[in-house]
Amino acid sequence: MRFVIIGAGRVGLRTARVLREEGHEVTLVERAEPRVRSARNEGFAVIAGDGSRETTLEDAGIVDADAVGGLTSDLNVNFAACMIAKHHGCRTVMRIDRGHREEIYHKYAGEVDEVVFPERLGAMGAKNALLGGTIRAIADIAQHLQIVELTVTENAPVTGYSMDELELPADATVLAFGKRDGDLEIPTADESLEVGDRVVVLADFAVLSDVRQILVGEPPELAGSKAGAGGVN
Repeated sequence: MRFVIIGAGRVGLRTARVLREEGHEVTLVERAEPRVRSARNEGFAVIAGDGSRETTLEDAGIVDADAVGGLTSDLNVNFAACMIAKHHGCRTVMRIDRGHREEIYHKYAGEVDEVVFPERLGAMGAKNALLGGTIRAIADIAQHLQIVELTVTENAPVTGYSMDELELPADATVLAFGKRDGDLEIPTADESLEVGDRVVVLADFAVLSDVRQILVGEPPELAGSKAGAGGVN
């Protein structure tokens, strides 16, 4: 998938790193020259400029992007970038800082696909939001260890398998299981995996992509089609 990230600061750059590690194409937009140089030194494609301007975003490849993340510390820049991205049919994720009042959150939340609080979720949460609603970060246990909730889709290769037949990487463990609209519980061996079911997994970050592939499957966008307005769900 192709992503445009507005902001190459702490949140934006960390999010870009984890996306790139999973094989995605990332372009950063940043107007502060030191951050531009730092991101370029890491091998990222960086457009130097104002991320709230449509011409800058077009230079960053927004026309062909699947999703755009407004991840700067400036709420106005983030919102403007997301509105431009929405016009181009991209999934939109906007950073809002914890200090903003609740009414500000509600004002903007309805205009974008997802709002993230990086202070609480970290870059992992922002990255998951960009990928869509089939995987959700629950907690960061350690630097490379997360608890995530994944929703089984029709693209999952394990659809129809029982929990006893489910084989995850060695560094991943199932903690809980829930049927569609049901409560999360300790899984039993004969529970079947169906579309809409939820699986909570404790996983090392290094195997998270493999876990996602097994339980969620390959998104259609990876086959070359661009997500439409509203993004991947």
